[in-house]
Amino acid sequence: MIGFGAEPGVRECSRAACRAEASWRIGWRNPRIHGADREKVWLACDEHMPYLRDFLEARSFPVAVTALESEGAS
Repeated sequence: MIGFGAEPGVRECSRAACRAEASWRIGWRNPRIHGADREKVWLACDEHMPYLRDFLEARSFPVAVTALESEGAS
């Protein structure tokens, strides 16, 4: 995933104004408007992962946090 203005292949934190390299993937959805097959993804640095996760959980959204290194691992 890349953000607006980011270089291709750069994994940048999704927190506003943060340009740190992301190390976490936060998968979530709003069940009021998205079906179970739809997932949105935010990326997070170590500092902002708890904030972003808590923001989504406070709204009762299903949330799954995984380390980016574990993606695609067997």
